[in-house]
Amino acid sequence: MTERLDRSDIAKAAALLREGGLVAFPTETVYGLGADATNGQAVARVYEAKGRPSFNPLIIHVPDLESAERYGVFDATARALAQAFWPGALTLVVPVQPKAGLSELVTAGLETVAIRVPDFDLARALLQEVDRPIAAPSANPSGAVSPTAADHVLDGLAGRIDAVLDGGSCSVGVESTIVGGDPLTLLRPGGIPREAIEACIGAPLLTHVPETTISAPGQLASHYAPNAALRLNVENPDPGETLLGFDHVEAEWNLSPAGDLIEAAANLFAMLRAMDAAGVEKIAVSPIPDHGLGLAINDRLKRAAVPRDET
Repeated sequence: MTERLDRSDIAKAAALLREGGLVAFPTETVYGLGADATNGQAVARVYEAKGRPSFNPLIIHVPDLESAERYGVFDATARALAQAFWPGALTLVVPVQPKAGLSELVTAGLETVAIRVPDFDLARALLQEVDRPIAAPSANPSGAVSPTAADHVLDGLAGRIDAVLDGGSCSVGVESTIVGGDPLTLLRPGGIPREAIEACIGAPLLTHVPETTISAPGQLASHYAPNAALRLNVENPDPGETLLGFDHVEAEWNLSPAGDLIEAAANLFAMLRAMDAAGVEKIAVSPIPDHGLGLAINDRLKRAAVPRDET
């Protein structure tokens, strides 16, 4: 059952988030579905609750620029934009800090992280109380209209999340503007006008995203893929292949020996990186059930398995 909390319940909402729960909360743009961005299984539950078919990068929400700099590397331009528009409906995509401690599901395996400071007192109070970065896509089933009131959240996600913190209606009502990359690129239009950003930096934003440019929420993302060749749905690996197992399959590398799709999703990017670091050249992947989070896991694996000259 999903609990409706009010402004007096910030401490309870923060405790739920620290314990790995899912809490929807209001920002000035839309209600976000919050999870501890350092907890891979909590982030995996976000995808499960939303029925999200692929692992796109998620925006982390923090209370201020000082907190943001724990997780992202800000150059002079990014810092100027943060100082001009935060708190506010601008998301900055910046290089992720070494040892930031974020789940790789948040960054979708990329070397960048999307960060925002919301312009909503209740949201920032919650973020201060929880004292952790909170990953929060819109609090609605994937493909549905974004929610701007607590009732909208409950209409779509009741029973799938732990709580919604009711802060009334959202004043902006559209998602944040996202910019990032070098040269600076408009990755998603939103609540801050492009013209205001260009006036701040004294230069035009690119609008066409080059293939080499970082990706962000709301785009077709180019996610992390291992150096190794991948073969999917393998029952019996060929000689020279290293098995990436699932469920009861005996393998040195196993996404979830218990057959738990939430655990498998939480381990996916980190395990692919670990196999890269170990020098694995050919990966045979056990069959993953194609339902629930298995859809998103299989989508990511299929993308990673495409030969590089076909991407």
